[in-house]
Amino acid sequence: MQTGMEIWDEIKASFREGSVITRLIYVNLSVFLIFRLLQVVFFLSGSDFTLMRWFELPASFELFIRQPWSLVTYMFLHFDFLHILFNLLVLYWFGRIFMDYYNPAQLLGLYVAGGLAGGVFYILAYNLFPVFSTAVPFTWLLGASASIIAILIAAAFTDPNRAVHLMLIGKIPLKYLALFMVVSYIIGISGANAGGKLAHLGGVVAGYGFVALLRKGRDFASPISGFIDNIRPKKQSGKKFRIIHRQPPRDDYEYNRQKASDHKELNRILDKIAEKGYDSLTKDEKETLFRHGK
Repeated sequence: MQTGMEIWDEIKASFREGSVITRLIYVNLSVFLIFRLLQVVFFLSGSDFTLMRWFELPASFELFIRQPWSLVTYMFLHFDFLHILFNLLVLYWFGRIFMDYYNPAQLLGLYVAGGLAGGVFYILAYNLFPVFSTAVPFTWLLGASASIIAILIAAAFTDPNRAVHLMLIGKIPLKYLALFMVVSYIIGISGANAGGKLAHLGGVVAGYGFVALLRKGRDFASPISGFIDNIRPKKQSGKKFRIIHRQPPRDDYEYNRQKASDHKELNRILDKIAEKGYDSLTKDEKETLFRHGK
């Protein structure tokens, strides 16, 4: 039976080696679990759970200036289980379609761009249209919907006639699904979740803009992903001094020797699994097996 540390190591390995869709799902799930657990702690202590307010996006300009980071954090933040479940399912389904035409950097960049566009649409609309004036001080936005809608819309404009299968409906072209969603967002502005629908429309604009500009040779998504990669903390190599530097083979003999050595190690690990089971492998052996299985 695996220990907690082994399970945690496998989760970290799957995050590190997983696709950009996998990583986005992990990030959203992790944030969701952290805040739900914190909510339990606050509940048991008899305190109000106001911490989330610092990461949700306020409609008020005055409040937004105090927490400008919320324009980014809100797009990774969920509190209701059904909300995050639906969002992550849509991200998985349509993210895979998007990846049939574009690369991981573009998906990550468009996810962020869609969230930013959704947040801007939401704030501007609540402060420009008089109907929202009384609600501005008490309205907050959270969720990845605008980001995910941007990915869906980009996929729809890229291959509008691609068929998708919907439960209870059957196969329909992606363009009709996108059109239905856009119309529902516009109609929904007069409903109870006006802020969410406005943010969705921002995601629609980002998704369409991505495809339209890319056709003109301008890609705004990849630079966003590159910026995120540059500001991400880099893993320090001096922690345990266990880094193995593999030199490129100098000739055919060296290449064949190295290849035979790798093959021999893989066979040893497979024999160990057959004899003692997968749980008997060390962390390094699991990483070696995972690397050869890619």
